[in-house]
Amino acid sequence: MIGRLRGNLAEKQPPHLILDVNGVGYEVEVPMTTLYRLPAVGEAVTLHTHLVVREDAHLLYGFAEKRERELFRELIRLNGVGPKLALALMSGLEVDELVRCVQAQDTSVLVKIPGVGKKTAERLLVELKDRFKAWESIPAISGLVVEPRADAAVSSAENDALSALVALGFKPQEASRAVAAIQEKDLSSEELIRRALKGMV
Repeated sequence: MIGRLRGNLAEKQPPHLILDVNGVGYEVEVPMTTLYRLPAVGEAVTLHTHLVVREDAHLLYGFAEKRERELFRELIRLNGVGPKLALALMSGLEVDELVRCVQAQDTSVLVKIPGVGKKTAERLLVELKDRFKAWESIPAISGLVVEPRADAAVSSAENDALSALVALGFKPQEASRAVAAIQEKDLSSEELIRRALKGMV
């Protein structure tokens, strides 16, 4: 199991990135909540990772904090929740927001996540309730946010944001509407994704 990687951020194509570790490029998929915390391309970064081995692929998932990785592991243990749905849930909600949803048994936010219908949301809340009791005492994730880069090309940033939203399970039309609804210009792809997700969820 690959539990942690430290290296330089070589590429960032949300939700995928390539981490250069001593000349070896690891392709890692991350939730948007981790993407927001990443430094600029070329800078050093440490990711807590989870390796999923399938017959046709070895898939590496990365997280800014151990707490995020633990949540991912809890989610994929649930019946009917694979890595893609787990990442979609974690991209739409911060860890603490998801914990609050579970504690309040509130399905209204979860059903806005791609791939989560009312029945799935209700089942997830019931199954996660007992598991999340221990999470109340775990410290929250630090609020480090990467500032939008002034040199980000708008068209490229919008394309990256659209690709990331579609990869998370949103329909292309939904993703386009969400990005088009953002009034501010010259935002980075990370900030576009963040605002689009907030608008959707």
